[in-house]
Amino acid sequence: MIIISNSKDTKNVLVEKNKIPQHLAIIMDGNGRWAKKKGLPRSAGHSEGAKAVKKVITSCLKYNIPALTLFAFSIENWKRPKNEINYLLKIFERVLNKEKANLIKNNIKINFIGRLNELPNSLNEKMNELSESTRKNNKLILNIAINYGGRAEITDALKSITLKILDKKLNVEEINEDTIGNNLYIRDLPDPDLLIRTAGEMRISNFMIWQIAYTEFWVTSTLWPDFDENSLIEAIRNFQKRVRKYGGKV
Repeated sequence: MIIISNSKDTKNVLVEKNKIPQHLAIIMDGNGRWAKKKGLPRSAGHSEGAKAVKKVITSCLKYNIPALTLFAFSIENWKRPKNEINYLLKIFERVLNKEKANLIKNNIKINFIGRLNELPNSLNEKMNELSESTRKNNKLILNIAINYGGRAEITDALKSITLKILDKKLNVEEINEDTIGNNLYIRDLPDPDLLIRTAGEMRISNFMIWQIAYTEFWVTSTLWPDFDENSLIEAIRNFQKRVRKYGGKV
C-alpha cells in the first residue's frame, strides 16, 4: 500500500517504541524543484538537501532506528549536466570531511554501496577512510547508495555467484534466495521495513528492487530539503498502523 501525505505540520509526538522500523530507506527527491520554487540555482537545493540528511540521521539516533539507507546518487544520474554532477560529487566529498568527527562521536557506522570503482579516486579514498574509521560503531548503520542501481546490484551479485561456481566454491543446486541476498551490496541487515520517497513521485527508481519485496511505502509531497523530524514522525506513525501480512492472513 502506498499512501501520499501532504501534511507539513505534524505534531512532534512520541512514536511507539516497540514498532520502530529496524531498517529505514529513503529516496531523497526534490532538491532541484525546491531550488526552482525559490528562484535559486539547483546547487542551492543540493546544499539544503545535505542539511536535511543530517536532520534525518539525528532523528534516527533519537528514535533508535538501527539502520538507515539513503539513495544519494543513481547510475542514471550521470545523464545530468556535467556541472551539476561535479557539484554533487564535490559537496558529497565536502560533507564527508566535515561530518567525520560527528559520525565517530555518535557511534555511527557508515557503508557506501554501489559501483564505487567508477567514482573519482579522491572520493573513493575519502569513503574508504570513513568506512574504516567507523567500522566498529554500532549505534546506527548508515548506508549511502552512490552510483547505485538496483538492477546493477543484482547483476553484480549474479557475476559474483557465477565466479564462485566456476571456482567450484558453489554448486548450482545450492543457489537460493539467501545466496543472492548474501552477494548483494548490503549484507547482514534486515530488508527495509519502511521506504520513504519525497517530492510526491510514485516510483521506486531502480532502488533496492530485491530488498523491498515486502517493504511498506510512504510517499510525501514534501520536497527533500524541507523534510525534517516531524516529516519522519508522520511516516513512522503511519507505518505503525500497518498490518504486515507478508502475503499471509492475520
